[in-house]
Amino acid sequence: MSPAIEVDSLVVRYAASVPVTAVDGVSFTAEPGSVLALLGPNGAGKTSTVETLEGYRVPTSGTVCVLGLNPRKDAKALASRIGVMLQRNGVYLTMGPAEVVRLFAAYYGARALDPDALVERVGLAGVAKTPWRRLSGGEQQRLSLALALIGRPEVVFLDEPTASIDPAARLVVRDVIRDLRADGVCVLLTTHDLDEAEKLADRVVIIDHGTVVADGTAAELMRSGTGHGIRFGAPAALDVAALTARLGAAVVEERAGEYHADCEPSPANVARLTAWLAEHDLPIGDLRAGRQSLEDVFLRLTASREANDAPISAGASRRRRGRA
Repeated sequence: MSPAIEVDSLVVRYAASVPVTAVDGVSFTAEPGSVLALLGPNGAGKTSTVETLEGYRVPTSGTVCVLGLNPRKDAKALASRIGVMLQRNGVYLTMGPAEVVRLFAAYYGARALDPDALVERVGLAGVAKTPWRRLSGGEQQRLSLALALIGRPEVVFLDEPTASIDPAARLVVRDVIRDLRADGVCVLLTTHDLDEAEKLADRVVIIDHGTVVADGTAAELMRSGTGHGIRFGAPAALDVAALTARLGAAVVEERAGEYHADCEPSPANVARLTAWLAEHDLPIGDLRAGRQSLEDVFLRLTASREANDAPISAGASRRRRGRA
């Protein structure tokens, strides 16, 4: 089976008084029936990469293919086969979700999903007649998702699909994404919610400064690099000096309320740590002995780029092409 998305040595540069290279040799693939999370800090090159795949930008060099087609040259052939969800919405301000979805369904004819069923599926039945301008930000997000799905796309590009929505609605959107995967749809997801990427994505590609710094499954990436030590959550500003003395190993507060103990992640050390917290009547959360979260990996890689420009591969280089 051919990949649904192929990106090979993609370079995107913008003309300016000092030319800017937004994407610098990015390569990855995504398969039908899979979710690929494209992650990176602001300005990393995610948007330029996705907009090139959607046909909105011309690559400076390299190639991109969606369903075996060139997104620019074959835009007409691709239009009915892909779905695009953007953060920047601008739907008809006086129309409600039901009316807008029916209008878009008419563009696809018999190929379209049932509009009313889709409105209900994304949790908008209760505001089906509410004008766009009166919808909350989260409701507008879900309507944008519905419009991306109405034509039964084979590839869907979702830009921050759960931004600005409440926890219950977030679960609905995540279920929709899982259903798309089960139906054989390829989903390319951008998100700043790393927990979401960890839960949903079959593969994760992290880019920074326009290059791929990691490519693999979430599990592979979390096993990569250093997994030494014990990471745990606790109230901010612990007496790390006292805890260091108890463990016999350095304890640092990496971020407010998030700690790393530089010791062997053994049951004995975990017991010493939890005993010290219990003695001081302090709660513990998110205890990870010898395991990183995807957020740990993301922050380590994107924070260290200035010192080390070499990308890593988490057992996934066999699937990458070009010089990712």
